[in-house]
Amino acid sequence: MRGNRTRCKWAEGNDLMSAYHDREWGVPAHDDKTHFEFLILEAAQAGLSWLIVLRKRDGYRKAYAGFDFKKVAKFSEKDVQRLMNDAGIVRNQLKIRASIENAKRFLEVRKEFGTFDAYLWNFVEGKPVVNRVKSYKEVASSTPLSDAVSKDLKKRGFRFVGSTVIYAHLQAVGIVNDHESECFRKNC
Repeated sequence: MRGNRTRCKWAEGNDLMSAYHDREWGVPAHDDKTHFEFLILEAAQAGLSWLIVLRKRDGYRKAYAGFDFKKVAKFSEKDVQRLMNDAGIVRNQLKIRASIENAKRFLEVRKEFGTFDAYLWNFVEGKPVVNRVKSYKEVASSTPLSDAVSKDLKKRGFRFVGSTVIYAHLQAVGIVNDHESECFRKNC
């Protein structure tokens, strides 16, 4: 609860989670830098809690050149080693290597579709999917939509883009609105 506003239960009790929920989660994003940021962060979260990743977000911004996908696509083996030694991020070599490879694939998608945003929003014909959610416990970890996006991204050479990771991405960037029905952000 924020003042007289009710938020999704998962976002209560922690200031960082509440701020993320209130300002970002589920807000339709149309900026490729934002999409790239969440591709990195959601993949980093795999097997971890979102709170851990949020706490390291500033570290990721520094380590990944402000989420500049053009720069990340040029990262070398030296950068992989630098990132492996950076306590400000999740130091998982597979995830780090995937993030660099994904930056290259991200550029290919942009070349084909103009923007990654256009590519991704095309899956929902430009309109967010608004689910009726009474409790966050009802929310699926993947859906046919995330299955389709994941499958297509994998076909294009992306890594760490399983359906669960992609569903979290779709929620984060507002392609899917899974705010609880009582949440003040549900109809924003």
